[in-house]
Amino acid sequence: MSEEGVLCGTFFMNGDVACAEGAISAGCRFFAGYPITPATEVAERMSERLPHVGGVYVQMEDEMASMNAILGASWAGMKAMTATSGPGFSLMMENLGLGVMLETPCVLVNIQRAGPSTGLPTLVAQGDMMQARWGSHGSYEVIALVPSSPQEIFDLTITAFNLSERYRVPVLVMSDEAVGHMSEKVVIPRIAPEELANRRRPDVAPEEYLPYKSNGDLVPPMAIAGEGYRFHVTGLTHDVRGYPVMTAEAQDELVRRLVDKIRLNRDDILKYEEVGVEDAEVIVCAYGITARIARLAVQQARDEGIRTGLLRLITVWPFAENYIRELAQQVKAFVVPEINYGQIVLEVERCAGGKASTLLVPHMGGGVHSPQTILKAIKEAAQ
Repeated sequence: MSEEGVLCGTFFMNGDVACAEGAISAGCRFFAGYPITPATEVAERMSERLPHVGGVYVQMEDEMASMNAILGASWAGMKAMTATSGPGFSLMMENLGLGVMLETPCVLVNIQRAGPSTGLPTLVAQGDMMQARWGSHGSYEVIALVPSSPQEIFDLTITAFNLSERYRVPVLVMSDEAVGHMSEKVVIPRIAPEELANRRRPDVAPEEYLPYKSNGDLVPPMAIAGEGYRFHVTGLTHDVRGYPVMTAEAQDELVRRLVDKIRLNRDDILKYEEVGVEDAEVIVCAYGITARIARLAVQQARDEGIRTGLLRLITVWPFAENYIRELAQQVKAFVVPEINYGQIVLEVERCAGGKASTLLVPHMGGGVHSPQTILKAIKEAAQ
């Protein structure tokens, strides 16, 4: 453990605990949440660890309040996070939209379980992927990352904080119960301060500060409450001063910038892993725990002479649409296994644009695919 209380070394831990340690390594010093299976271990670990690093843990009365609390903490200068699962994620959607409108850096972790409603609280699913993109109302963009291992949930939680600070937007870590509860080796390095992103602060005098005026890169500097800068924070459509302006012109200017600051930086944000796609006639597109199983199926298919590749989505939102359009020009089909009844497959199909066929391999949740099920779909797609 470092002098500051941040862990360093090699550990055997589950994904939820690794997520909490990633947040602490990223500089998170405020957590607000409400217990919910299978994300409770994230909160438990934060409650144990934050006091040792000078942080604050608050158990809120519900998930709506939890999301609001981290928005407030962020405006007070803290790197802030919450964690939840399906029903709580639904409750957070309104204030997720508020965070987008206020351009508030924060991280929301969703350890997905089977739904709808209470569903299977202790068992795996990937049913919240479209909700992550479209769960709040209005036109907006978010960033959502999907880990496939405890090591990766540690790494991607750090990435999530860096992206949230860089683009002033809530960033989602869309894990699943299997990754959250599996235990594997996790290497926690000593992270230098310069490796961590921090929001850009105003470089003008307080009387000259306009809280929502960008300097050309679409992301405004962010003042911190209590440091002498005057700002108005509202979920209403607002101008560069932060004051409500109820016109179509103000709406167009504001929302276009909120969307473009993500879309125009897609290449900086997107991450994915490729295995054997160069010569593939069938590509399996998968994410989270399903990608680990798909990797086995892809290798079996190649052993049987079927030219198969794996495209593992790490960033799901924004979507890798340009790359999938490119791949659709060279392959016969995409196979998309998901622990839901078809969500990301719709994006793959849209981007393929009829150039390649798209085959869903659904699973209703409560368990994971077998490699043989995915292999069967690969063989069908290759015919």
